[in-house]
Amino acid sequence: MNWKRTLVILWISDLCCAMGMSLILPFLPLYIEQLGVHQMEAVVRWTGWIFASQFIVAVFFQPLWGSMADKYGRKVMLLRAGFGMGIVTALMGLVNHPWQLLVLRMINGVFSGFISMSVSLQASVTPNEQSGRALGTLQTGLIAGNLLGPLVGGILAEKIGYHHIFFLTGAFVCTAGLLILFFVHEEHQPVAQVKQKNKVSWEIIKPLLPVFIASFVTNVGMMSIEPLATVYAKTLYHGVHLEFFSGLVVSITGMANLIGAPTLGRIGDKIGQRKVLAFALLMAALAFIPQALAGNITTLLVGRFLLGLFIGGMVPSLNVLVKKLAPTEIQGTVYGLNSSSLFLGNFVGPLIGSHVAATWGIRSVFYVTMSILLINSVVVYFNRFLEPNVSRERKMAS
Repeated sequence: MNWKRTLVILWISDLCCAMGMSLILPFLPLYIEQLGVHQMEAVVRWTGWIFASQFIVAVFFQPLWGSMADKYGRKVMLLRAGFGMGIVTALMGLVNHPWQLLVLRMINGVFSGFISMSVSLQASVTPNEQSGRALGTLQTGLIAGNLLGPLVGGILAEKIGYHHIFFLTGAFVCTAGLLILFFVHEEHQPVAQVKQKNKVSWEIIKPLLPVFIASFVTNVGMMSIEPLATVYAKTLYHGVHLEFFSGLVVSITGMANLIGAPTLGRIGDKIGQRKVLAFALLMAALAFIPQALAGNITTLLVGRFLLGLFIGGMVPSLNVLVKKLAPTEIQGTVYGLNSSSLFLGNFVGPLIGSHVAATWGIRSVFYVTMSILLINSVVVYFNRFLEPNVSRERKMAS
């Protein structure tokens, strides 16, 4: 496959998938209130569990889907995720109680993995020297979808209501599946044809453990506040356009991501992904300070924009490290394991955030998040084994 043509198709598919999934998530607390939960503490706790439930289920299924991708191809796994998630998400528009939404989010976790599998497919066809550029660009499709989704959802929420947005979400995700079905052509070599020595083993996985840990900790830090951003915005803004500003608080980070992701990706190709990842983590941590001290919606928006400039460099850098450290024949499996690390962070982060917010207030979550990212930045910076050439030297020496 031509990697540039594949990048265009996957970019559009990721855009559709991300846009669909982000139409309702920024307004999840408001939707839970509509389902009959009215006390703020209860809304916060339900939001944390419902948001996180999909991710904890996905943790257990991602390695399975990754190994099946090595065996049957990544395109098949993309179709599974696209159509499966689209149908289940549409069903969420029919719920009447929070527990029903929780169950469907868990089922959705079984089908999750569209974005991570698209990254794996793109990485498999992209030359190493172009990996940062390609995966950083691919990340902008996800970012653009997350940017447009909340804004479109904010407008539609006032017009058609939350229930109907779930139907629209399902349609967007199924569209991503259709694009893969008709326009992606994969030349796949089954894992059965690969030599025995390239099977997954502890010796192969061990050098990648720092990447998995960094992926987990990064998402714990980032996702601890995301589900609560709209609740926080509600405490700072009391006007008539609450849905619009709630969506803007989430999407403004995406506006900045569109600048940061491809830029940091290209820089990573030149100076190394480890350095870029450490720098992005540090600056993202510092961007939480104005958010924690915000006294109005404008200050919050400024802090969210600064945060978005550096978020874009995190996940693409980690994905490039996986590509460079893992043997080509088992990259599907390894990307599945890394995806599990990300999903586990997506699960733990909202739970930490919701419980910290319920106990000490929402502002305290910003300080916890900042501390997590600062620690991760220091660990990544001093871990030289995250450099692919250093890892190879250590493997040869052993």
